[in-house]
Amino acid sequence: MEFLNDITVMTIIQVGFWLFAAVASLYFSIGNARVWTSISTGFFLIFFSQAYLLNPYAMYHKLAAIHYIISTIAIIVLTFGFREYFFFARTLEIGGSKRMVYLITVLAVAASAAFILVNPKPEDTVLRNIKMIDNTNWVFLSLVNILMIRKIYVQIKDSPISRGFIAFGFVFFCIFLWKGSALYLQVYQWDNEWRDIVSFLGGTTDAANYPARIGFSLTVNRIMAIASPLSVGGTFLYLLKLLR
Repeated sequence: MEFLNDITVMTIIQVGFWLFAAVASLYFSIGNARVWTSISTGFFLIFFSQAYLLNPYAMYHKLAAIHYIISTIAIIVLTFGFREYFFFARTLEIGGSKRMVYLITVLAVAASAAFILVNPKPEDTVLRNIKMIDNTNWVFLSLVNILMIRKIYVQIKDSPISRGFIAFGFVFFCIFLWKGSALYLQVYQWDNEWRDIVSFLGGTTDAANYPARIGFSLTVNRIMAIASPLSVGGTFLYLLKLLR
């Protein structure tokens, strides 16, 4: 299928920028307080979820499904991290350790991978549904995180680091548009994956009737696929500057 086999320059750039974002988030996590661990880990996981675009073994549907599930785990970890930071901003108390965050994340990924491996190979339609569920989680939890970031900003607005949370708000706005445009195409069955499936079955879709909407959504998706990792990496570098 095209979405697994067609590697373009834009694909390489997209994955490369997510690698930059992953390195920036990991570096930030190592050198700062435990309260940042879940946030940094969540952004770090996004790189692994996007790596399937260059993975030579991504033709195996089980492996592609694992990448999509890692993406879902990433937004869950991120949401937990911002929720945790909000309570920290209000109470100045935090529990747990960095090691526990990493351990729980690894166990979640391992359990999800095991679930995929012990079940039958997901067919094209099943794989598309898994990706659609992932995009749905990202769209709605990005909105939740934007609201949570606003609450955190209100709590710490007198601190220099508050400007970093404004940047995080922009990050999730970019991600919302990135994942939201993909979900829009999937809901109306205008995405390339669905058209490949229908074409393989000898059918047709109504995509030809809406070229402007599809073209606009694809343009937004491609722009935000690049803007999202750049904003993530830039935000962590900005936070490093603010915390020094």
